[in-house]
Amino acid sequence: MSLPPEKASELKQLIHQQLSKMDVHGRIREILAETIREELAPDQQHLSTEDLIKALRRRGIIDDVMKELNFVTVSNLSGKTIKSVIDSVDQDLPSSPKQPVCFDKQSTLKKTNIDPTRRYLYLQVLGGKAFLEHLQEPEPLPGQVCSTFTLCLHYRNQRFRSKPVPCACEPDFHDGFLLEVHRENLGDGTRMADSTTMLSISDPIHMVLIKTDIFGETTLVASYFLEWRSVLGSENGVTNLTVELMGVGTESKVSVGILNIKLEMYPPLNQTLSQEVVNTQKTAEKERLFLVYAKQWWREYLQIRPSHNSRLVKIFAQDENGINRPVCSYIKPLRAGRLLDTPRQAARFVNVLGYERAPVIGGGGKQEQWCTLLAFLCRNKGDCEDHANLLCSLLLGYGLEAFVCVGTKAKGVPHAWVMTCGTDGTITFWESLTGHRYIHKPTNPDEPPLAEQPKPLYPYRTIGCVFNHQMFLGNCQPSDAVETCIFDLNDESKWKPMSEEAIKSVCAPGATTSLPPFPPLCASTIDASVTSNEIEMQLRLLVSEHRKDLGLTTVWEDQLSYLLSPALASYEFERTTSISAGNEEFQDAIRRAVPDGHTFKGFPIHFVYRNARRAFATCLRSPFCEEIICCRGDQVRLAVRVRVFTYPESACAVWIMFACKYRSVL
Repeated sequence: MSLPPEKASELKQLIHQQLSKMDVHGRIREILAETIREELAPDQQHLSTEDLIKALRRRGIIDDVMKELNFVTVSNLSGKTIKSVIDSVDQDLPSSPKQPVCFDKQSTLKKTNIDPTRRYLYLQVLGGKAFLEHLQEPEPLPGQVCSTFTLCLHYRNQRFRSKPVPCACEPDFHDGFLLEVHRENLGDGTRMADSTTMLSISDPIHMVLIKTDIFGETTLVASYFLEWRSVLGSENGVTNLTVELMGVGTESKVSVGILNIKLEMYPPLNQTLSQEVVNTQKTAEKERLFLVYAKQWWREYLQIRPSHNSRLVKIFAQDENGINRPVCSYIKPLRAGRLLDTPRQAARFVNVLGYERAPVIGGGGKQEQWCTLLAFLCRNKGDCEDHANLLCSLLLGYGLEAFVCVGTKAKGVPHAWVMTCGTDGTITFWESLTGHRYIHKPTNPDEPPLAEQPKPLYPYRTIGCVFNHQMFLGNCQPSDAVETCIFDLNDESKWKPMSEEAIKSVCAPGATTSLPPFPPLCASTIDASVTSNEIEMQLRLLVSEHRKDLGLTTVWEDQLSYLLSPALASYEFERTTSISAGNEEFQDAIRRAVPDGHTFKGFPIHFVYRNARRAFATCLRSPFCEEIICCRGDQVRLAVRVRVFTYPESACAVWIMFACKYRSVL
């Protein structure tokens, strides 16, 4: 049986009204969840529409709908007709927030990787309000570039990013995220986590709000740890939350805005817990005991030598929310999967993440802010401590014995860097802001004045302590100068250790002062070739405009531009491996490309951002580069080459080389 178009339209209208009246959507979702749980075979990929129709027939849903619509018998309608009507209606109905979970006809389970034996948490962001800083922000015109908000989430090795929305007093956030509750417990694949099991999962959902301005510059707006377990005590496993986001750093007590959030368990919970049971999970006893222990350790450290009071021994550090955490909790072994191949490549990746000190209002000293890893990665920039913590975590992931060092550089400026201890006793310093490595060879202060001493190449002056995720050691040698320091960490007369058990009690997973498990690194979403071409074309335009203002014509030589590529690749290779290679071929090609009687000049420069106009302004500040760009003479030919090297988290090393050749006139 088939329906004529006008009858199908009338039927759709009736169904629209009846579905709303009978809450058929809710009943279908319940039946689908039950069918998945009870009837889906383990090797079956997804439920077909026919399977759904059979389940609806058995439970009388179709009978109920048809009776209300005054159909004589359901048997008069074939499965094909019902399917066509369901398809037709489904296209017209507004999308249900639960659709991504359970109501997509085309192989839902395969599309969203839903395992019917696992438990999921569906988090919806239903909008924002009271972002008062943007109260006067005009509504952007269609196609107009404007500042945007992006919400980033991390939960148990899963990362999500919302669509960018224009900055406004009431930003239009409308996104849903499907979080697997017990993702890493692969051995429990055949078991459905119940309420009690989920209550023991203390990991919060970390939410980070990033603002991106019209120039691509990012700002950390807010960082929030969402305690999701309140949903376990809610009726039907559904709860609505109003989350107040606070600022970061010096503004951590100031509200920046409110998000409306809905949490829903899928499949629905059979048993809910009382809120009293949920609330009793929160305890801070271990943290209190660690604080008592840390105070005792510090008293003992000062008793060794009163001058220790002036050393940089950092036991606690404030995160972006102004919360004091043990410094060891900022370190965890981090594996980069297949995104980074070597420790030196990891150092280069950390190096190309931008450096920016925590903003401070007014004068005074440095504002302390050790960012959580998600906030650092989403913002793509941070202070020296953020870089050092990430590099140390990556080196630990590669199986090295790595520590973060806290001390000073020249003029007593506080600084953090990374140290690795080789099995042969070699001590290597890694500067996380530059990627440089230095071998430490201590000088002996008791040697005669004329004795030759190794001259340190590293910029570090003093060192107060070293730490990683398991150890914390305070420097108790007579001098805290790095050049005379002995790094025998097992010698307690030189390094006072903290109890590893005490550190483990507050830094192990589940401790409330411990940061949640680190987010995995994400592959770059930037197309290196396309981005290189775009920046290069923009620079050509900027150079031509600049020369036109000076009354000069511009002639580009594409072949000369192409010949600059090997040099840029060689520079990046050297930064990554400390090995110089390929320069001979580049020089030979340039000699062949420049005729006798002509002069060649080239200027390479490196950036960690992709803003062509900003890079061009920086280049003009170099007298040598300005000389090339503003070159005057006979038969002047200009060249520019851009090479973008991509790294995880969409971090980039951008190499630019300007060059010119011209006929020398005596």
